[in-house]
Amino acid sequence: MGLVETIIKKVLEKGIILTKTKISDSVYKIRIQSDGIADYDFVPGHFLRLGVGIDQDEISLKDKVRSYSVWDINKENSTIDIAIATHSNGIGAKWVETCKHNDTVYFKWKKGKFLADDSADSYLMIGDLSALSHLYIINRNLSDNKQIESIIYSENMDDFFPDVNGANPFDFNVMSENPSVEIIQKLNSIIPEMKGETIVYIAGDSRVCVTLTNYFRKELNWSAKQIKTKPFWNPDKKGLE
Repeated sequence: MGLVETIIKKVLEKGIILTKTKISDSVYKIRIQSDGIADYDFVPGHFLRLGVGIDQDEISLKDKVRSYSVWDINKENSTIDIAIATHSNGIGAKWVETCKHNDTVYFKWKKGKFLADDSADSYLMIGDLSALSHLYIINRNLSDNKQIESIIYSENMDDFFPDVNGANPFDFNVMSENPSVEIIQKLNSIIPEMKGETIVYIAGDSRVCVTLTNYFRKELNWSAKQIKTKPFWNPDKKGLE
């Protein structure tokens, strides 16, 4: 192990993999236990910076750590759940295929701005498989009286999975890669039915995030406060962080 790997392990928190479960054709659920989880000031929408290639010399430094949404947290048991999709074939996808029960993992919390915001009357959730767990935890932390509309997409219906509580609150759609045009067509019929102040969450494929953000800003004249966007992966780079 090199000097860089030694430093990374010292600055990251240490945990173990309690369970690894394949929950759809291309998604694994990983449960991590670590003592520090119980004391962390968690806000729905926080991420983990997870070491996925620390001991692999052939992987560049920037690829040794990847960000993943915290899908669920249990402070009583000091555990967090994350979902890792393998459709991007990136470093994280390769790591999740080989990791196993009781493996040691290293991570750091990442707060970001893609957080639950309960201030609107209605919400649009738009994202691909990589963003599904994040949109689930946002949805679970909105008040019950909110109007929720969604477009969650993948090329294979068997890729989708329910939330940690078994619920399926979103509209799943089989769409081709980079389906911005298809999504906008569906939005043309959804948006007129939205009530009151609306917030849209757009996540996943970076190309879709850019196109839809421009659509809401320039075509619909929505304010920056109404548009929350987070590219989770880039199809060319197989990852963004």
